[in-house]
Amino acid sequence: MAKNFGPKDIKKLREMTDAGMMDCKKALSESDGDMDKAVEWLRDQGMGAAAKKAGKVAAEGAIGIKVDGNKAAIVEINSQTDFVAQNDKFKALLSNVVEHAFENDLADAEAINASTIDGQSFEEYLSLQVATIGEKLVVRRSALIVGDETTAVSGYVHSNSQNAVIIEAKCDSAATAEAMRPALRDVAMHAAAMSPSTLSFKDFDDDFVAEETKGRIAAIENENEELVRLGKTEKNVPLYISMSQLTAEVLAQAEATIKAELLSEGKPEKILDRIIPGKLERFISDNTTLDQEQCLLDQKFVMDDSKTVAQYIADKAQAAGGSAEITSFVRLEVGEGIEVEEEDFAAEVAKQMGS
Repeated sequence: MAKNFGPKDIKKLREMTDAGMMDCKKALSESDGDMDKAVEWLRDQGMGAAAKKAGKVAAEGAIGIKVDGNKAAIVEINSQTDFVAQNDKFKALLSNVVEHAFENDLADAEAINASTIDGQSFEEYLSLQVATIGEKLVVRRSALIVGDETTAVSGYVHSNSQNAVIIEAKCDSAATAEAMRPALRDVAMHAAAMSPSTLSFKDFDDDFVAEETKGRIAAIENENEELVRLGKTEKNVPLYISMSQLTAEVLAQAEATIKAELLSEGKPEKILDRIIPGKLERFISDNTTLDQEQCLLDQKFVMDDSKTVAQYIADKAQAAGGSAEITSFVRLEVGEGIEVEEEDFAAEVAKQMGS
């Protein structure tokens, strides 16, 4: 029987495994709220402290992508050392696996590891690569995007191959999709640099937002105590942190407050309609800090911070004579969520000397 789980369970799993919040949430979803199964799921995915294995942990490596038309694949392969990840044999392996995933529509790492390649099981294939390259190798994460002719697809790999992004946008026509590919690549570059954890504020649980709100307010209040002690200007303490909290009632109240303040300042009522929209926009910006940090669509676009990513895409689509909306993206960073035990060399030497 499925169990319910909430923010406290996600927090507990994070503390147990050091895996990311969204990964812990997915693990609990996949495991029907069973904590032990969730830990096992994270271990199988190679995430967090749950990923500790006998011998050296494969936490280095590289990420590769292939984008062609309305299709994209992204794969992370881990090695034990950065040195191996930079050699030509490893790079050839990564390229082959990305091509294999792309051509065979393999949706994730599980599908890759269960597949057949070059007439042998993938497990056997990888074992041969391990023997050749000389290090433990793990195909840890992978994703696939497949769209139709009205889907714009793009991707970006950072120059060091340590993080990469694939992304898609649904467009009104094939012509718009074709025109949107360069803009979508710009957004993939943005996502690689700015590390969004999710697409939109709509992906957040209400309980998660409530907990984050408490934490952020407490942090700013503590910071303000120090600023007061130093005789510096205090930071504004927000009422909210996400658009998910800004209901119609909240926005109506904010607008009424802004109007009252303007009137008290002696502003003529006939010009208020020109002032209030900008003030309301500032209120929204000040009270959606969580979205701006973690949600791709709500982040300020790095190449033009006067716009959000969503606004940038909408403007580019309009200029192309159509419409477009980003519907999904996958961002991977090498070793993300893997805990590597730091070896205390001095303690190890002392232990050996004393034995």
